[in-house]
Amino acid sequence: MLPTFVLRSADRSTGKALVATTAPRILSGLWGKITLSGLLLLLGSCGILPKNEADAQSRRPGSDLNQPTAVDVAIAQTGTLRSDLEYTGTTQPFQEVSLRSQAEGRLLNLTVDVGDSVTQGQTLAQLDDALLVTAANQARAELAARKSDVARAQAQVANVRTQVEEARLQLQQAQADAARLQGLGREGAIAAQTAEQAQTAAKTAQQALNSTQAQLATEQEAIAAAQARVAAQQAILRQAQERLSYTLLASPISGVVLERMTQTGNLIQPGSEVLKLGDFSRIKVIVQISDLVLGQIRVGQSTQVRLDAFPNQSFDGKISRISPVADPTSRLIPVEVTIPNRSGTVGSGLLARVSFVAPVNQRVIVPQVALQMPERASGKASDKALEKTPKQESRQNRRQDNNANLFVIAGEGKAAKAVVREVILGDRADGKVEILSGLQPGEQFIARSAKPLKSGEPVRLSILSEPSQSKTPAQSKPGTIEKPQQGRP
Repeated sequence: MLPTFVLRSADRSTGKALVATTAPRILSGLWGKITLSGLLLLLGSCGILPKNEADAQSRRPGSDLNQPTAVDVAIAQTGTLRSDLEYTGTTQPFQEVSLRSQAEGRLLNLTVDVGDSVTQGQTLAQLDDALLVTAANQARAELAARKSDVARAQAQVANVRTQVEEARLQLQQAQADAARLQGLGREGAIAAQTAEQAQTAAKTAQQALNSTQAQLATEQEAIAAAQARVAAQQAILRQAQERLSYTLLASPISGVVLERMTQTGNLIQPGSEVLKLGDFSRIKVIVQISDLVLGQIRVGQSTQVRLDAFPNQSFDGKISRISPVADPTSRLIPVEVTIPNRSGTVGSGLLARVSFVAPVNQRVIVPQVALQMPERASGKASDKALEKTPKQESRQNRRQDNNANLFVIAGEGKAAKAVVREVILGDRADGKVEILSGLQPGEQFIARSAKPLKSGEPVRLSILSEPSQSKTPAQSKPGTIEKPQQGRP
């Protein structure tokens, strides 16, 4: 059976007492939902219970009014507000080569296909070389004939040299005879005609020697001409052999076949592309950066490259080239980044995200909601304040904007208290602020409280607070602070 309550109140207009009885059926629907303590508080707030009883109820031991203020505590960590510059690009082989034919012929054999690995110097295709073999043989035969001409000319030169030597000996003999007979003629031992004939014979021998010497020079010139023809034919033979070597297509690099441009049996013309090859020992990524950040990067600078194809890996790269020319319309500058690919797992055409790691100073970072800005003095200004110039007042306001108050935790457990500390602020970004001085890494500070705090006020750590020993700086990501969740701790 439900109890019956009598409610007494006074009519403000007449001052007469009013009595009302609550029927059991009115409370029957609420009886299962309202607890005894809730009912007492409800009756006290409605004026049914005396005011002193309601106040006593709220001042009982264990009430929330006597408990320390609940706060969310975080650990000061170093970091930076500046995020790494990240750009997207596409992976490419470090070197890409088109294998083209330098000769004309039918493609007889193509030994590789797309995706096959090749080494430098490996024969990949062969052309029909019948005509080129014939041309090379003809050039070789002609070279043999030219060498034969040189041999004949050299033999002729040898013969002429013999004749020159004979003519010289005959000249010497004729000159000796003429000299002896001329002496005998002067003595009258022989006739004068005989002496004259000897003199004529000497002159004839001299002319014969001159003639054979001229013939020797001519034969020597013939040898030089024959040797030049041999050298020219040798060049023709080398050219024919070179063209013959073009029928064997060898890989100029070590890499992978990217594309096959023709099929076996097709007629290949000089300059026709047969295969595309790529060197994947290193991967190249070209990104477009703004000219505004050009001064923040340099050649050789380290980068971090992430690929969507390998979400759990990060690749260390370096800036290998910065283009000296920017796009005249977009003002974007191509920057080439290379990453090692010794295992060959990274291919071409993958989406890459390149982060330029810029060296910056690490500072203590806290959420901006944890700060309390000091209030500026209001009311009537003092005489000294009125004497300040606008520049001095602006400098003072700037210093006030860089100063703030932050509550730190003093003591442990039930003895924990909130102690105010003045800090100097730095840059602000994304709801976080740098602390230049006043807070050291590893110190506990109050990130959020249930109500405004006063210095020295007892506090208790909420379940969202970071324990001082459970999380070391190595386990936490530098520069990040967990944001307290909403709701009652």
